[in-house]
Amino acid sequence: MKNRLLALLLGTMLADTAFGQGSASPPFTAYAEKLPGTDLTFRMVPIPAGEVTLGSPAGEKGRKENEGPQKKVKIAAFWMGANEVTFEQYDVYSDPEKDKTPVPDGMTRPSPPYIDLTLGMGKMGGYPANSMSQYGALMYCRWLYAKTGVFYRLPTEAEWEYACRAGTTTAYPFGNDASQLKDYAWFAGNSDNKYHKVGELKPNAWGLYDMLGNVAEWTLDQYDDQYLQHAADTDPWNKPTAKTPRTIKGGNYQDAAEALRSASRLKSDINWNKRDPQIPKSFWWNADAPFVGFRLVRPLKQPTKEEATLFFEEVIDKYKGAR
Repeated sequence: MKNRLLALLLGTMLADTAFGQGSASPPFTAYAEKLPGTDLTFRMVPIPAGEVTLGSPAGEKGRKENEGPQKKVKIAAFWMGANEVTFEQYDVYSDPEKDKTPVPDGMTRPSPPYIDLTLGMGKMGGYPANSMSQYGALMYCRWLYAKTGVFYRLPTEAEWEYACRAGTTTAYPFGNDASQLKDYAWFAGNSDNKYHKVGELKPNAWGLYDMLGNVAEWTLDQYDDQYLQHAADTDPWNKPTAKTPRTIKGGNYQDAAEALRSASRLKSDINWNKRDPQIPKSFWWNADAPFVGFRLVRPLKQPTKEEATLFFEEVIDKYKGAR
């Protein structure tokens, strides 16, 4: 029985039908979720089902070989966080002094980082949480599911690019003119070499802020240079088979404009935790990656409790320590 459910979950978990046995979905509109035991909320916006051409055309300025060949795929509907997860939100999980509700059985918290991960750039007041490993981001999703009863996860690379493009086929969600980037993203040209509070610049057409720049964002996918050559036609997900590397999207506050294109791809690097003096090194934090954070996705139809448990077992327990 477990093997059958696992095959269903991992084979078609991203498709609409995969979650057909779950709880009924609420109206497909924007909503705010409250973190239990706090006054904090985060906003989720609906991303409609549709098609997207992943990757970049050969003539796009700044294009790299790992962005092709372009492929048209279908994506099921989902909600996505309007903003990157902030320190206030992540700290409710990571800091036992801030979580006033009981920790679910078997749930662990991140070990305290040995350095100030903000590097003086700011923490409270809406700054994006950063420097967590993909494992740390996934554990937050598992904790949030246990706390709220709503299944949240990281986006796949395909979902991320689809949401970022918001129906466009140009280099950026607003067109091909990089001179407009300063209105939408914190990057090397306007960031003053630091990340900024979320939601201060313009959103894309689907109401998503900071999809480009500020901090780059973890996805669910194993990184593969040839990803687009074998991506599925519907809801592609390059399911991890090794601990590293994983795919990161969006570019960050240190990057030049070309690294913030919708098709740009970055792979995680174990050297992002090189300064960690612990033996073994922390699998929660990347001491040298203040430029990486994450945002949440919620599938349109929720998995059953058994399906959700199997999902987290596969993406977290089996690949513990992912970078």
